[in-house]
Amino acid sequence: MHAQIAGTVDYREPNDRQCLERIRSLVARMGEKPKAPFDRQKSEEPLHAAEELYGIFEADQGRPYDVKEIIARIVDGSRFDEYKAEYGKTLICGYARIGGYAVGIVANQAQHVQQTDRNSGEKRVEFGRVVYTESAEKAARFIMDCNQNLIPLIFLHDVNGFMVGRDAEWSGIIKAGAKMVNAVSNSVVPKITVIIGGSFGAGHYAMCGKAYDPRMVFAWPSARYAVMGGASAAGTLVEIKIKQLERGGKKLSEAEKRELYDSVKATYDHQTDPRYGAARLWIDKIVDPLETRSALITALEAAALNPEVREFKVGVLQT
Repeated sequence: MHAQIAGTVDYREPNDRQCLERIRSLVARMGEKPKAPFDRQKSEEPLHAAEELYGIFEADQGRPYDVKEIIARIVDGSRFDEYKAEYGKTLICGYARIGGYAVGIVANQAQHVQQTDRNSGEKRVEFGRVVYTESAEKAARFIMDCNQNLIPLIFLHDVNGFMVGRDAEWSGIIKAGAKMVNAVSNSVVPKITVIIGGSFGAGHYAMCGKAYDPRMVFAWPSARYAVMGGASAAGTLVEIKIKQLERGGKKLSEAEKRELYDSVKATYDHQTDPRYGAARLWIDKIVDPLETRSALITALEAAALNPEVREFKVGVLQT
């Protein structure tokens, strides 16, 4: 009935073998869909064992580590062509391959570095996990280059935010930060975000946070995701609360101040946990550090199935 009367059957075969032959015959005539423009070669395993990530990474925000050691355990052959290696050192940018796919990587350096001041020529120490003027300018140019060359972007987060203060303002941090955010928000190539440590404040947005539409957002169990960290937020909010109470004539004891601080900090610590973000779909998946490479390969393969890339507007960075 379905074949002769209703016409809802395209092909009717008497058995499974002939049905499979019919399917093969039809599939063999299908044309190829447009391929993704992203370059891919044969995949290679990293030279260094992924298990070493457990000994390299430091979740404690007060302890440094070299993010390039983490990159070396994720990318093919542990090969990484660093971009402007001697400039803007608190952001590490460079080209690599993951699962054979060419990628551009933007990662927060988590150890203190030396940078030569552009005005005085003197060397200064810059704190890890902080985005400075030179770092933001470098990242903006690198992101633009990746867009012009059709190279997907990987962002590795461990960021406290942008540098603040008089010297940072005089160096042009607002303009440089705007360039970086502009480049990220106007990026047209696939963007994939991995939060390995903290991801706080404006640094979260500049490193392609959820608001700038990354294809996937992964997080390690050590990730912390919020406007401010628990201790910083608690210190600020408690100070405001104490002043409000004092204006009303109430003075808190040290024990009451500590209780208020612990209460606010506990709330923020709970809300910065990656499980809190994942439950609200801010994070797509919490991955074990050892799964980072395989998760990125899967995400890149998924991105390659959507080959259309709109035109990148170079003019957005002409500020």
